Amino acid sequence: MAEPFDILIAGGGMVGATLALAVARSGYRVGVLEARPPGEPGQPSYDDRSTALAYGSRRILEALGLWQGVADQATPIEHIHVSERGRFGVTRLSADDEGVPALGYVVANRAIGAAWLAALEDSSVELITPATVQAYRVHADGVSVQIRGQDDAPRELRARLLVAADGTHSMLRQLAGIGVHERDYGQTAVIANLTPGRDHGGVAYERFTDEGPIALLPMSEGRCALVWTRPADQVDVTLALNDADFLAALQDRFGHRLGRLRKVGRRAAYPLKLVRAVRDTAARLVLVGNASHTLHPVAGQGFNLALRDVAVLADLLAGAARDGSDPGAPALLDAYSAWRREDLDTVQTYTDGLVRLFTNPWPPLAHARGAALAALDLCPPLRHRLARQSMGLAGRLPRLARGRAL
Repeated sequence: MAEPFDILIAGGGMVGATLALAVARSGYRVGVLEARPPGEPGQPSYDDRSTALAYGSRRILEALGLWQGVADQATPIEHIHVSERGRFGVTRLSADDEGVPALGYVVANRAIGAAWLAALEDSSVELITPATVQAYRVHADGVSVQIRGQDDAPRELRARLLVAADGTHSMLRQLAGIGVHERDYGQTAVIANLTPGRDHGGVAYERFTDEGPIALLPMSEGRCALVWTRPADQVDVTLALNDADFLAALQDRFGHRLGRLRKVGRRAAYPLKLVRAVRDTAARLVLVGNASHTLHPVAGQGFNLALRDVAVLADLLAGAARDGSDPGAPALLDAYSAWRREDLDTVQTYTDGLVRLFTNPWPPLAHARGAALAALDLCPPLRHRLARQSMGLAGRLPRLARGRAL
């Protein structure tokens, strides 16, 4: 007989784990299916990358009791500095202007993974790993899910709601027959930690170039997290450079706002695509995080957008638990899609538009970009609107995003 759950979540990374911890608080029996056991080198939550958490994301994590697990390892972003290489004009955002302690925070994924794992072990969530979804069937009152573990013995589980948090290449999304809109940017993000000559002072830099944006985010110990967008055909050459030549090439593209770049750590590269699911739900299935939307990393919105998916779904599921209603009911899934649509559309348009706008070489447009950055810097209402959007505080907010418990 299949084992019964209320909610099964495919994907135990940062998004799936956060959702599991959130909905378990409403009394649901929750299972998380994860292909790689926590701590394995290939487990994405435990690599050397860092994540930029918006201030609104801190609110969500505080309301879930998760923030304290990473607070002492989070470097605040007190200012954001946006500029374009070779052009005049700059836009600056400040936490003081917005009346918040920080616009966001930078935390190593390894720290987040360790904190979330500790929280899972201390919760009622059942972590099933290694486990991969092979197939699922929809029934009137739930779904049956066929999984395969390390010994290749098939196993069947049942749930009332199935959640796909299994990433950009989501197997559940494919099994559900949900298509995607996809755009290959022809770019790759080169990621590393580096040490600049000057203290970063809590400033996050977004520097647009003709080849794509460069982000340098403040980290602990005076380091910065680098996201350097490179044309796909130049990535291998860039990765093959020795440290001195790599830093010199980056210095040429970024400039000297942080002084001489002195040291760089291990580098990794990730191809950049825009992927958006045609729809976010199917019968007793909902997509969250990268399974629903994978964005360009410009402006650092990806994980923050996913946390808002989590907050909205957890809000609706908490209401269903209070009412004693079906967590996989079509009305609940329709409500989720309707609630998330505006935020998803806005952030996708914003990030995709930035990439297109700042890589367009047409001279009149290039001059207009500089003027626009300067004008934005001189217009407090527009800066405030941009800051609210960047912090994840715009639009209709679920309870967790307002800092309220479920």
